[in-house]
Amino acid sequence: MLKVEKMTGGYLNIPVLKDLSFEVADGELVGLIGLNGAGKSTTIKEIIGLLTPYQGDISIDDVTLSRDKVAYRRKIGFIPETPSLYEELTLREHLETVAMAYDIPVKTALERAQSLLELFRLADKLDWFPVNFSKGMKQKVMITCAFIVEPRLLIVDEPFLGLDPVAINDLTDLLNKEKAKGTSILMSTHVLDSAEKMCDRFVILHQGQVCAQGTLADLRQDFGQMDASLNDIYMVLTKEV
Repeated sequence: MLKVEKMTGGYLNIPVLKDLSFEVADGELVGLIGLNGAGKSTTIKEIIGLLTPYQGDISIDDVTLSRDKVAYRRKIGFIPETPSLYEELTLREHLETVAMAYDIPVKTALERAQSLLELFRLADKLDWFPVNFSKGMKQKVMITCAFIVEPRLLIVDEPFLGLDPVAINDLTDLLNKEKAKGTSILMSTHVLDSAEKMCDRFVILHQGQVCAQGTLADLRQDFGQMDASLNDIYMVLTKEV
């Protein structure tokens, strides 16, 4: 379980987030929703440890960065919005690097990756360098690297950008399987129609604050219209704040 408690943070002398509190339970997919500049990326950076909160606590299964930095980071799998690969490493070497970083035997990591590589039609491209990959293929490499660590918390930032319809369907199936295994999933997205179908709950950010959170039924009740879409609710909430 991910717990964010009364977190305030941002960049040096530039506070972005104000008193954020939310949770992602085991086996739950929570959508992190917000306009550009709402604080979604900053929230993710605080959780994965690229930024340090000014105040508040972040824990995964009751482990914090301050208590056990290595154990905390090994619990996280991260799929960024923009693929980031090492140009001098092949696909195989990327998998091996991830294995070493997470202290996973290389053989085990490659075995875990095999079904994913076949799913994403990358199994015959292990010796390819990133220069040979399309943007969508690079994103599939990032997805594979995140899944082979078997994370307790999976953070997915705009997961469907650059993916073809078949890959979107494949990734959706993978996320559902991770939920069934008990993985906590935090997904940041602008695609509200997809989020409405996939997510169990939502955390809506506006100007660095949580302006609403809960299931779609909870939000509809607060909104006062039981047939409102997530997009309808979001538009009203962000106008009112």
